Amino acid sequence: MGTPDFAVATLQTLVEHNYNIVGVITAPDKPAGRGRKLNESAVKQYAKSQDLTIFQPTNLKSDSFIEELKAVNANLQIVVAFRMLPKVVWQMPEYGTFNLHASLLPNYRGAAPINWAIINGETKTGVSTFFIDEKIDTGDMILQEEIAIKPDENAGDLHDTLMAIGSELVLKTVGFIEKGNVETIKQKDTSDIKTAYKLNKDNCKIDWNAPLDAIFNHIRGLSPYPAAWCTLLNGDDALDIKIYKVEKEKELHNLEVGKIISTKKELKVAVINGYIIIKEIKLPGKRAMDIKSLLNGYTFNENAKML
Repeated sequence: MGTPDFAVATLQTLVEHNYNIVGVITAPDKPAGRGRKLNESAVKQYAKSQDLTIFQPTNLKSDSFIEELKAVNANLQIVVAFRMLPKVVWQMPEYGTFNLHASLLPNYRGAAPINWAIINGETKTGVSTFFIDEKIDTGDMILQEEIAIKPDENAGDLHDTLMAIGSELVLKTVGFIEKGNVETIKQKDTSDIKTAYKLNKDNCKIDWNAPLDAIFNHIRGLSPYPAAWCTLLNGDDALDIKIYKVEKEKELHNLEVGKIISTKKELKVAVINGYIIIKEIKLPGKRAMDIKSLLNGYTFNENAKML
């Protein structure tokens, strides 16, 4: 059970190791783009290429879907980046249902664990497998693997690393279940557990009054998707822009927070105790571009600032 690219790596690994995939459950096709053409999930596209049986239920509790699921007679269900399952579904197989989650549980339960680990300045993260229960990402843990987060790594790079490591962890987990020697560990709930909240417009907005490192981590933690954004005030223009790549420079100065300093080759924003140097940016209606390309055709006036 899965939908995005992150889930494809696991499915592909299981197929390549000759496991009998009796069904693939993924999200219904969604209209996308200007032509509103129906878009198939990454998991569906891969499943079709392997001639696997595909289910795309809109309601996971519907009698018709439950009957279809019973009919394939799976003895194990594996969930990677899907939706919350009703008890009737996750309790069905003989060996249960386990989930792959892209964090070191119990930290970063929720929708966006990769992004929040970077946004919060973590130096390590990982992947966990656990048996599903009635709550979100709280079940008994099976296996976990830890990796370091590089100081300038963005969410896209970390996603790809965890996708590969996660597929191998699933393979190892299935092997343990197959041999009947799974030992689980209960997740400890403490008051300082960090949560991977769903990303939205509010929590993706850059706060230029935040510390230098926090702004740097915020931008790389949201790159390339969904991208950190802010409002650019330049003369009479007030533009909502996205920023994908930055560097940081520690330096004491007396400039107003948000003030833009631009030359023919460089664009930087004054923040507390330093500057954020913008390397890749996207203006409304334009493609993302490196800063030199932007500065070739766009002028910032002397009072330009970021809000």
